[in-house]
Amino acid sequence: MKMSRYAPYLGVVAALAVFVLFVSHVPSTRVYESAPPLVLAPVGSSTLAVVTQTVATTAVAQPLAPIKPDPFVGAASILREALVNIICFAPSTSGTHSVSGSGVIVSPTGIIITNAHIAQYYLLANDGVTCDVRTGSPATSTYKAMLAYLPPAWIEDNASLITQHMPRGTGERDFALLAISNPPQGLAYVSLATKEPRRDQEVSIASYAAQNLSPDQVRSGFYPTVVLSTIKDVLTFKANTPDVLEFVGSLAAQEGSSGGGVVDSHARLLGIISTSKVFGDVADRTLRAISTSYIRREYERETGQHFESALATPGSTLVELFAPRVAPLRTILEDAIRHQ
Repeated sequence: MKMSRYAPYLGVVAALAVFVLFVSHVPSTRVYESAPPLVLAPVGSSTLAVVTQTVATTAVAQPLAPIKPDPFVGAASILREALVNIICFAPSTSGTHSVSGSGVIVSPTGIIITNAHIAQYYLLANDGVTCDVRTGSPATSTYKAMLAYLPPAWIEDNASLITQHMPRGTGERDFALLAISNPPQGLAYVSLATKEPRRDQEVSIASYAAQNLSPDQVRSGFYPTVVLSTIKDVLTFKANTPDVLEFVGSLAAQEGSSGGGVVDSHARLLGIISTSKVFGDVADRTLRAISTSYIRREYERETGQHFESALATPGSTLVELFAPRVAPLRTILEDAIRHQ
């Protein structure tokens, strides 16, 4: 079945004063038939209150039965601890914009998965662009990181997007790895899911969503958004593989959510947020995430290296292995900026 819907990438850009949308074409082939529309009530909080249970205080004649622990509360808490805000500042002389997005720490060695359309800013360090990795509630500068992998084909196909206010792309290969410099012991992280995602599966979603926030709030009063959702559909880019997870009615469908995480009830990463509709009622918005299984397959296809082995490798080693590719990719971006 062919599809022609479009959805924006969710990086927040333009000097943190203007929020600019990246638009992506939806993958064209379904893995499964479409599920009935799922409408969730708008969530008005950016804290874990949105996924906790409450008990009415009205007196009752008999004792209340114990409330069973909700596994998604624990999974959401673990994901929130592993969530990061990636914020890159671009000087006016760089020819591009500042950006704020999300990412997820996925190994004790300090590897972060995020989107290529966020991580590409690390290629412009020689042009004065500086990036911080922030954590917490509110987000504060915590780590420095270096680019450990970004699909070269994504830059080759999408270099002009860094200069556009409404760029379009497919979303394919839109992932990247960052390596935290000198990661501390006991680093919070989430493991990768080993099972394929399925339609109607319940999940927790977390991101540093920034829509409707002022630049000052993004800089100093920025809190993660953590919500529960259900996978409405599973899509594929080309083959009959589960590449994209689709949700409807999620508060995470906001600018700035790019790179945010989707986990199952065991806090295993099922995917990272990439695209969304960001206008209209939250209940009507569609959110999409590229699946961990897609990222794993694509990384192994492009590098010939087992993905889990890469995540177990010291980040500094991955940075060194990728370093020869940095200058050519930076040149591609700089050429795109010069010719905008």
